[in-house]
Amino acid sequence: MQAESQSPSSVKKVVVHLRATGDAPILKQAKFKIPGTDKFAKVIDFLRRQLHRETLFVYVNSAFSPNPDELVIDLYNVSCRIFINFSYYIVFFIMAMDKCLLYWVI
Repeated sequence: MQAESQSPSSVKKVVVHLRATGDAPILKQAKFKIPGTDKFAKVIDFLRRQLHRETLFVYVNSAFSPNPDELVIDLYNVSCRIFINFSYYIVFFIMAMDKCLLYWVI
């Protein structure tokens, strides 16, 4: 059996939108392209470095906080987009018709 390996040019890039929530500061650049084969932990580490914070709460599409070992492409395949909300505190979102109506910061 032959091991499958992808060339760097064949790896699908995924557009990630970063949104500050609560009292977290807005990033200067809020839209990035990253390889789909990267783990979500890489996104979390990037945000920690940009915000100079160790404690950070990260949510995908205002709905859930994925496992850091999840692949970015798997998260993209759930809804064909990735909006990442980040906050310094736990946030609860109220959703209706795929729109965030309100959120609470604890």
